[in-house]
This record gives sequence, structure tokens and C-alpha cells, in this order.
Amino acid sequence: MKLTRSGGQTATGPETWFTGTVYVDGIRNPDEQSAIGCAHVRFTPGARTAWHTHPKGQTLYVTDGIGYVARRGANGQDVSAQEIRPGDVVYIEPNEEHWHGATPDRFMAHVAIQEADDRGEVVAWGDHVTDHEYDQR
Repeated sequence: MKLTRSGGQTATGPETWFTGTVYVDGIRNPDEQSAIGCAHVRFTPGARTAWHTHPKGQTLYVTDGIGYVARRGANGQDVSAQEIRPGDVVYIEPNEEHWHGATPDRFMAHVAIQEADDRGEVVAWGDHVTDHEYDQR
């Protein structure tokens, strides 16, 4: 058994990965014991991730607020965002291009769980979700 005491600092999500203000509390990073990485991510109203993929997929567990999750379709067009609420669980397939974030008028928080691939990578970041894409939800 390994106990990790609560502590450390809340990080502000980098502008290269997010639009708006996002706060990230790391839960665990992949290491020699487990390839699983996990974080509690809190989005202010209107904040969202950039388009991104996960080589081994991702699971989101919504803990608070109201948000959106959307994926890019096979033809390169984005698929309408779906609303997500506390208790919802979203599984994103490996290498499925997607984004997630808060609604324009509510905060949203989720626990994000993903597995590292053989190279230790858990995510590949893409372009920012434009205001037009976000408004198309």
C-alpha cells in the first residue's frame, strides 16, 4: 500500500492547453508502479480544453457543475457537444480527438483518468477550440 498525503499547490492550466481559467490538482502521475495518471480539473465558466487525444483513452468523472464534451467526427467536423453533469462518466476512445469544458455560465469540475502508453505519453494536444466551435454546441 502507498499513501500519498494531500498537499502541493493547485496549478493553473497552461494557456497552450486551455482557453479560459482552469485549475489542476494532480492526483497521481504514471510511474513504475502504474501507468495510470489522474487529476482533478476545475473549469471556470466558458473555460475549455484544446482539441486533444489520449493514446490509451480517457475517463472523465464529473464532480461538480455543468459542462460539455465533444468529439471530432471521422470527416474532420466536430460533433455536437453533449452536456455533462455531476456523477456522469465519459469514456473517450484511444486517439479520439475531443475537448471538454464548462458551460458559459457555470463552473464544471471532473476527475480525468488516463493511461500512459509505452513511451510514457498520456496526451497529445492540438489546436484550441475556437469560439465558433464552442458556440456550435
